[in-house]
Amino acid sequence: MSCKDKEKKEFDMVTSTVSDYYMEPYRPQFHFSPEKKWMNDPNGMVYHKGVYHLFYQYYPEDIVWGPMHWGHATSTDLVHWKHKPIALYPDEHGLIFSGSAVVDKQNSSGFGTVENPPLVAIFTYHLMEGEKAGRTDFQTQGIAYSLDNGDTWEKYKGNPVIGNEGIKDFRDPKVMWHEETGKWIMTLVAGDHAKFYGSKDLKNWELLGEFGKDKGAHGGVWECPDLIPMKVNGTDEERWVLLISINPGAPNGGSGTQYFVGDFDGKVFTTDQTETKWIDFGTDNYAGVTYNNNPEVDPIFIGWMSNWTYARDTPTEEWRSAMTTPRKLKLKKLNGEYQLFNYPIEGVDDIVNKKETAKIEVAPSQMESLSSDNFNQSEIRFKTSAQDFELVFGNSAKDELVLAMSGKQKTFFLDRSKSGKVDFQEDFGKGVQQMPVPFLPEGEYEVRILVDWSSIEIFINEGQYVMTSQIFPNGNYTGLIIKNTGENVLQCNGFQVNEVSRIWN
Repeated sequence: MSCKDKEKKEFDMVTSTVSDYYMEPYRPQFHFSPEKKWMNDPNGMVYHKGVYHLFYQYYPEDIVWGPMHWGHATSTDLVHWKHKPIALYPDEHGLIFSGSAVVDKQNSSGFGTVENPPLVAIFTYHLMEGEKAGRTDFQTQGIAYSLDNGDTWEKYKGNPVIGNEGIKDFRDPKVMWHEETGKWIMTLVAGDHAKFYGSKDLKNWELLGEFGKDKGAHGGVWECPDLIPMKVNGTDEERWVLLISINPGAPNGGSGTQYFVGDFDGKVFTTDQTETKWIDFGTDNYAGVTYNNNPEVDPIFIGWMSNWTYARDTPTEEWRSAMTTPRKLKLKKLNGEYQLFNYPIEGVDDIVNKKETAKIEVAPSQMESLSSDNFNQSEIRFKTSAQDFELVFGNSAKDELVLAMSGKQKTFFLDRSKSGKVDFQEDFGKGVQQMPVPFLPEGEYEVRILVDWSSIEIFINEGQYVMTSQIFPNGNYTGLIIKNTGENVLQCNGFQVNEVSRIWN
């Protein structure tokens, strides 16, 4: 559904005189989005020689999904991005679906030298002719390499490096170096489970083990895996975390990403986890994976800020889709349970223009009203021990975006049913998104909210509980109502409404 001219005029979010670049209606101002056309899953996320590479599923000819390429952008801080030429194009083996990239430091592949190690991309080929013919072997795995830090790529002449013996959904290879076994380990998804492959040279692979047919959520196809070793925060204990995206089957409908905490012996991942755990309970964080060769201690995660239920229908015209803020992951143990926290990287603070803090107190059944020229490019941040309150964003168009914490239900709610444009797809505005918060601290905890022109990201207790959701208001949110729905005085300490600088020049 397209924005009409009248709607464009009403949608005035320009707060200063800037160029028209990246100023279209709903264009994210501090999240990554492509200059033009369609984008979905992040791919090939790797750090090399001071540069963070972000490749992504890209269709350069339309704003709906089409023949997949790898788009490419780079950054030195994961906040400001430079667009690069398309990295990988379809060829005789098929379209270029999702995958990963590694720095082959020892030149195990022979594509470069030890002095100039190659970047090696590992991706899924999707042969449309095979799919249309009703075959089940149309997805295979290929590789390509770069000797100039990702500027140009050469596909391996021996592709595909892993064939297909008849698995319809056989894709999304995430590769890492496993020091203990001296092998490259590939995690690949196959419909309802993950497969692990090993290789000494990135060209020849052997199947090592499988996981997941009887574990986790199975409401849809498994996609975009990631296997990560992590220290439990503040200890020397190491566990392995396996990310698995699933579509459909997420807790609030459509696409979502679950995780497992367990062990990996170089061949097989095992876990005693019995409940399904989600990295984000919002509807718009999917296919996220972490950076290879990451210079930081904590893994860095980026997800696709959309949902396959309505991704093709969102009301933008020049481009479609954005990525989440880059987030650092931490593994913590609370109440005997492992929990994966995700929270914006420190670099995001560099674009937040911090204002003075205030202490806000609201009596039971009362409310406090705040106003701003533009909440849609802001950070709202405070600390509270309250477990019963509502935050309601509004504007002159009578749009309302409602966030609510219920201590009795131990649940956080997000209601976007009246948040703006919701009728472009029947499911977008349906229902209220819910997030269980069973282990919320009894004392003070932080609430941090990042609002961009078409998204909201909510981080509770520094990423213990997270919701990411797209929104399409009919104008700037200019009002914020804080309601006390509890029996005690609601105290919001260190309350800030901060402007976030745009990242596009």
